[in-house]
Amino acid sequence: MPGYSELVRDHFEHPRNAGVLEDPDGIGERANPVCGDRMTVMIRVAEGRVTEVRWQTRGCPAAIATSSFASELVRGWTLGQVRELTREAIAEAMGGLPRDKVHCSVLAADALKAAIADFERRQAAGG
Repeated sequence: MPGYSELVRDHFEHPRNAGVLEDPDGIGERANPVCGDRMTVMIRVAEGRVTEVRWQTRGCPAAIATSSFASELVRGWTLGQVRELTREAIAEAMGGLPRDKVHCSVLAADALKAAIADFERRQAAGG
């Protein structure tokens, strides 16, 4: 995987938190229609903080690595902190991504935000 940081390679080769979260508090799904990458993020929330994250991603090594990295990064964060997370922050924290792979960090950030929005919709609906 030339052009990728050691951290990106590690998260691709040894992904963390992959799989299904049973009975999640929120689910976010995002896809890139150009490359076909698809990401689903499931979260558990307690006292306004993300306590658990699971993900399923179909895509390139960078998409898998950013899913894994982001799932660890935001654990313990408040919902507000996750809402402020940018794709640039994810890519930078991972040691950078090749220009043609930055969209992978977009998927991770957007899927997390979508999971929070889903959680908030469920709460507003009484669930």
